[in-house]
Amino acid sequence: MISASDLSAAELSALMHFHADAGVEWLLEESPVDRFAEFADFQAARDAARAPPPAPEPEAGMLAAPQQKRTLERPASAPRPLAPVAIPDEQAVAEARSLAAGANSLSELKLALDSFNGCNLKHSARLTVFASGDAQSGIMVIGPMPNGEDDRDGVPFSGRHGQLLDRMLHAIGLKRDSLLLTNVLPWRPPGNRMPSSPELEICRPFIERQIVLAAPKAVLLLGNFTARFFFGSSETIHMVRGQWRTLSAGDLSVPALATLHPQELLTAPANKGLAWQDLLAFQTRLGNEMPIK
Repeated sequence: MISASDLSAAELSALMHFHADAGVEWLLEESPVDRFAEFADFQAARDAARAPPPAPEPEAGMLAAPQQKRTLERPASAPRPLAPVAIPDEQAVAEARSLAAGANSLSELKLALDSFNGCNLKHSARLTVFASGDAQSGIMVIGPMPNGEDDRDGVPFSGRHGQLLDRMLHAIGLKRDSLLLTNVLPWRPPGNRMPSSPELEICRPFIERQIVLAAPKAVLLLGNFTARFFFGSSETIHMVRGQWRTLSAGDLSVPALATLHPQELLTAPANKGLAWQDLLAFQTRLGNEMPIK
């Protein structure tokens, strides 16, 4: 086994980020826990609960009666928590559309998401990660889905990816609180897996309603998944990045520019030059539409 003392600072950092991306959130408990003893106690309690009660001894002076068959009642087990009721995909999509259409503000849309239980992703996620920032700014930045840190904090781009995104925005005179920052999905998929097609269609009405309510003048899309979701094509991010296209949400059409996700820049720093070109194009468009504060 390799000890942590045998690893360099860079190797330790890479290992920590690997665990975070895999969904590990705490490496140590507050106090030591003997899992072997804990499991042994669990087995002993389970065996004791399953053991039949002792037979009563016959009273003195009574003749032994013929043995009769007895039906032993099984000990009552603790009630199991009710699993979320599965809703057929078509019904869940219809319910999502109805709730989203009925929201007349982002705060109402957040309440609608909190009350909606038709998506399996919500049952495995810790928190609903909703949009943050200034909804009146006219600028919207959309990422793909929450990661483990977002799911823990309930804020989009709250971890290492968010720190890099903040630097990217700052380079063109923007701050996260001066625009609306959100994700396509409001819930983190288990293990950061790719969502299924039904899950995407169930979540689609909510993100499209966010766009309609915010009515941005320009949208920056981050990453391959986000670009494909809105542009409806199988093109990779390197094929669509830097190109202004039309994003449609409800009756609203908005100019949108796709660029590389911060994770892609962390994985391949050579791509930072491409992202910088895209950010400059976004800045130029904003300068034509509105002054950047």
